[in-house]
Amino acid sequence: MQFSLIIPVFNRPDEIDELLESLSKQSYISNYEIVIIEDGSTITCEHVIQKYVDLNISYYFKPNSGPGDSRNFGMNVAKGDYFIILDSDCIIPFNYLQTVDEELKQDFVDCFGGPDAALDSFSKIQKAINFAMTSFLTTGGIRGGSEKLDKFQPRSFNMGLSKKAFEASKGFGNIHPGEDPDLSIRLWKLGYKTKLIAKAFVYHKRRIDWNKFYTQVNKFGLARPILNSWYPEYAKITFWFPSLFLLGFLFSSLLAIFNFPYFLYIYVFYFLMLFLASIQKNKSIEIAIYSLVATVIQFYGYGKGFLLSFIKIQILKQQPEMAFPKLFFKK
Repeated sequence: MQFSLIIPVFNRPDEIDELLESLSKQSYISNYEIVIIEDGSTITCEHVIQKYVDLNISYYFKPNSGPGDSRNFGMNVAKGDYFIILDSDCIIPFNYLQTVDEELKQDFVDCFGGPDAALDSFSKIQKAINFAMTSFLTTGGIRGGSEKLDKFQPRSFNMGLSKKAFEASKGFGNIHPGEDPDLSIRLWKLGYKTKLIAKAFVYHKRRIDWNKFYTQVNKFGLARPILNSWYPEYAKITFWFPSLFLLGFLFSSLLAIFNFPYFLYIYVFYFLMLFLASIQKNKSIEIAIYSLVATVIQFYGYGKGFLLSFIKIQILKQQPEMAFPKLFFKK
């Protein structure tokens, strides 16, 4: 089994530098290749790649067509028989490839996903966003971070896919975000299995500010009802939680105006739990406060997007490409 690491990049040479630096320190001794796909960048990373002559790197420049299509491009030209897909804003622990290799030899699966974590060097806002995206108290639990789940949906910032499964599924579709759960479901329908490798984590830097974070989670919310309309058998009530959280808060606030504040106390208790959980994890009151901000943005952005998409797609029966053209890349 030979690994090919598939890394799309768009205008982020500094991130590629950090990613390649971490890959140069891998404990894994078998041969593997790194395939970097420059997705129509105006600020390329070719000069960065030249620093890492000891790594087996293939570099390709192509017109911009989105991350999913770029990953497909990379897997089509890769020489390995098992692809590991990484985002450019990831930093890889030294034992990552060794861990993946050992896990697949023990219990092979055609598609796996791994979790993400935060480095001490990350900014306080990055750590807060990482907490909001991974905590079992937020949508981290909804997205699926448990090995007990029988249907784990890998995320494309840290994902493995066999060549056989790629060829059978044709890889990622043109929706973004949402291309990774779309691929997972199509793999299940083809008879392939997915699983979480909990020890195969990466440090996901997420170089975004609050506005970009809102845009990201809002798009996640917009994409989910589209996926539910495509694959209704895989829709879950948990996907409604951020929207119900948002509607419940509005309803509770209205009741509070009429001297019935008791439902709001539930929200106070919830945010207190979040605050304490973040302090326990990050050892910082400031990061804990930022974690509350990140969670509010996350639930508001995702919940609002989900409701809007549900109305347009499920109730009004609009075509997804017409209702939300910005979620679809043209190939």
